[in-house]
Amino acid sequence: MYKAVEDRFRKALRHHIHERYKTDVPIVTERPPKLSMGEAASPVCFELAKRLKKPPRALAQEIANSLKPIAGIARVEVAGGGYLNAFFDRAAFFRSAAEEAGRQAVTAEAGATKTVVEHTSINPNKAAHIGHLRNAVLGDTFARLLRHSGRRVEVQNYIDNTGVQVADVVLGFLHLERKSLAEVQALTQAPKFDYLCWDLYTRVTLFLAEDKSRLELRNHTLKEIEEGHGDAAKMGEIVATAINYCHLHTLDRLGIDYDLLTQESDILHLKFWDAAFELLKRSGAVQLATAGKNAGCWVMQLPSDKEVSAKLAAEGAEPASGDATEEPPEEAEAKIIVRSTGTVTYVGKDIALHLWKFGLLDRDFHYHRFYQHPDGHQAWITASERDDPGAPAFGHAHEVFNVIDSRQSYPQQVVVAGLRALGYHDEADHLKHFAYNVVALTPRCALEMGYEIPPEDAKRPYVEVSGRKGQGVKADDLLDRLEASAQEEVDSRHPDTPDAERAAVAHAVAIGALRYFLLRFTRSTVIAFDFKDALSFEGETGPYVQYAVVRVNGILRKGAELDPSLAVEDAANIARLKTGELDASRFLASPDYEDIWDLVLLAGSLDARLEVALAAQEPANVARFAFELAQAFNGFYHKHNINREQDAEKRAFLLYVTTLVREQLVSTLALLGITAPEKM
Repeated sequence: MYKAVEDRFRKALRHHIHERYKTDVPIVTERPPKLSMGEAASPVCFELAKRLKKPPRALAQEIANSLKPIAGIARVEVAGGGYLNAFFDRAAFFRSAAEEAGRQAVTAEAGATKTVVEHTSINPNKAAHIGHLRNAVLGDTFARLLRHSGRRVEVQNYIDNTGVQVADVVLGFLHLERKSLAEVQALTQAPKFDYLCWDLYTRVTLFLAEDKSRLELRNHTLKEIEEGHGDAAKMGEIVATAINYCHLHTLDRLGIDYDLLTQESDILHLKFWDAAFELLKRSGAVQLATAGKNAGCWVMQLPSDKEVSAKLAAEGAEPASGDATEEPPEEAEAKIIVRSTGTVTYVGKDIALHLWKFGLLDRDFHYHRFYQHPDGHQAWITASERDDPGAPAFGHAHEVFNVIDSRQSYPQQVVVAGLRALGYHDEADHLKHFAYNVVALTPRCALEMGYEIPPEDAKRPYVEVSGRKGQGVKADDLLDRLEASAQEEVDSRHPDTPDAERAAVAHAVAIGALRYFLLRFTRSTVIAFDFKDALSFEGETGPYVQYAVVRVNGILRKGAELDPSLAVEDAANIARLKTGELDASRFLASPDYEDIWDLVLLAGSLDARLEVALAAQEPANVARFAFELAQAFNGFYHKHNINREQDAEKRAFLLYVTTLVREQLVSTLALLGITAPEKM
């Protein structure tokens, strides 16, 4: 509701200034530092004063005196050196906020452009770990925010089933374990196949490190998988498919759904890469390196490289052959599109994939039904041949967000550069890297999970994890541990509640704790995960916000239980508040109830917070809003004895405020992928 009134204020100022002064200036608004200064303020007169050569305060006074009435705003006053401060019609704001609270998200219009959000993208070679969960929770939440705003969203999950990580596990089964295809297929039916692969992957890492000549064995395995030939390719498909199911089962626990799983193997088998490679060669975006460390590789020259070469030429210097020797290794690798062995790098396949995402390739995948989520949502998977009937039209996006950790920033830049080199500038502008930082563990958490850490690491703020070394918290272990801890707390509070109900509450609390913990930090922050911090019922945590909803529900439930006749009276007075027959200004305009107006204003500001979160691509803003609203309600709850209030009209008003808060808290938690249990 706040955004709606704020938008009307901006629009009125824009129109008035255009009509009166025959000029247009940017209109921005901000929240004044104190409620006594209004609910919204604009510094527009300072910019207008520069153009009109008039004092900003005089201009502000002119505008305030001549501005036509604005719906939802009681008055506009001049403040300071030239601010225009808007004071909201509090009763009207309260009624509108209460009416809008809990409404369904805006539905995307028919024919609306599509936004693709690709997230999770775990290598299908081992169990998911806590770092993967940050990716999945961020991506899932951002997709929820986009859908709520009316966007048509398609969620994709990229499956790198032909990469080095899968090749290493296949190498391990074939050459360390000496397993046949049938034996590995049988292993996939056993519990915890992803855990088995986790351990095998670590062993292969050590195996390859012991003798560098063994890397040739890896290269051979990788080439077989990419080309789709031999036992290595067949085993790679068995392993990747089984691990995909493991990952989806894990992420179901967090309520995360997908529309499409995009397999890298299909990019190769359907010749997406061949088509993209021809385009890149024809445009001159890639060249075959004939000398230097990249000899025999097809590499991409980025705009920055061309600028350096031009500068050297202008200065009469000779550029070095091949790539510059001082270039960081990861950047040099990112610019290699095809290795000298003939295998395509991840970045090369990613360029081909993004041409498809934007509908720029003259070809498409086949699609199969792959997995049905518990909520009934169908996840499809790409295929190299035949279609299952009923597949939606995938791809053809207007905008793409790739949720990938910040260490992959440079490869993402290379993909954008590839699109630009092909002349697709608009698509390059709409390809966004939704970057985030890593997840580590507090030393206490690492010890609780059974990891041995050196004494010096125990003194650090966090302990880094490494999947290749086998160091990390498996996602399912983490979720099991969280649910067990939550179960202990719920059992102690509600020993007489049926087992199934207590288990459901424990699950909701555990998932709420984890999702909130992963979302409360800005994306650039390194998270040090800790069980005790995440599960706390106090402070900025998921359980704290969930418990605020439980408390609200208790207030509303107990009111009817105390005296049914009063419940009837309350309902009648609330109906009068809704129509305006009972004027809420009696309470909202009184200096004695500024805390209540502050709570109402905050509860009605969800739309504004969502706008900021989407503009900044920062779900942490929504998590913070949930905490602030829960915290403000708890202060309101302790100050006002709602159900014991003797003034019938005031009691109805307090109950209506409480209902508004409940609806906004439940809606906000749902956007974060968190449910609010009835009891905790």
